[in-house]
Amino acid sequence: MTGDIVAKRVTNLLAPQVLVIAMPPLVGLLAQGWIGAAWGLVASAFCGGVPAAVIAVGVRSGRLDSHHIVERSRRTGPLLAAVAAVLVALALLVVMGAPTLLVATVTAMLAALAVTVPVTLRWKISFHAAVSAGTVVVFAHVLPAWPAGIAGAAVVALVCWARVRLAHHTWAQVVAGAVVGTVTTWVTLATFGGQ
Repeated sequence: MTGDIVAKRVTNLLAPQVLVIAMPPLVGLLAQGWIGAAWGLVASAFCGGVPAAVIAVGVRSGRLDSHHIVERSRRTGPLLAAVAAVLVALALLVVMGAPTLLVATVTAMLAALAVTVPVTLRWKISFHAAVSAGTVVVFAHVLPAWPAGIAGAAVVALVCWARVRLAHHTWAQVVAGAVVGTVTTWVTLATFGGQ
C-alpha cells in the first residue's frame, strides 16, 4: 500500500461524521449500559446523521466536492446545518432527561463548533483533527485514562498525518484542530463535573 492509499483510508475511516455517529452510543454503552447506548443513538442521529445527510445531498448535487468538503469556501452551509442539528440534539437530551455524560459530550461538540466554524471562514482548520482529538478526550473519560489517552494520541497523530499527506491541510491546520478538539472537550467535561 502506498502512503496515499493509507492516508485516504484513514481519512475515510476516521472522518468527523463517522466518529460523531459512532462515538455517542459507544460512550453511552461504556458509561451506562444499553440505556446509555440508546441515548447515544439519539445524539448520533442528530449530531452526525443530519450533517452527513446534508453533505451527501450537497455532493450529489455537485455543490460540494466530497464528503470531506476540501474546498473551504463550501463549508459554511453544511457547518451551519451541523450547528443547528447539535443544538436540536442538545435541547432534546436536556428536555428528555438524558444522562449527564451524553449532555456533556454533545455540549463539547457544540463548543468545538463554536471555535472551529468562525476559524474555518478565514483559515482551513482541520475538523478531522478536532473531532478525533475530542473523541479521544471523551473515551479517556470513560475508559482508563492513560491507556486510552496514549492510544488515542497515536490515532490523532495518524489522522493529522493523513490530512497533511493528502495535501488537504498544513501541519499548522491539523495541530490547531487537535488543540481545539482537546481543549474544548476537556473544559466542557470538567465544567460538567466529570459526570
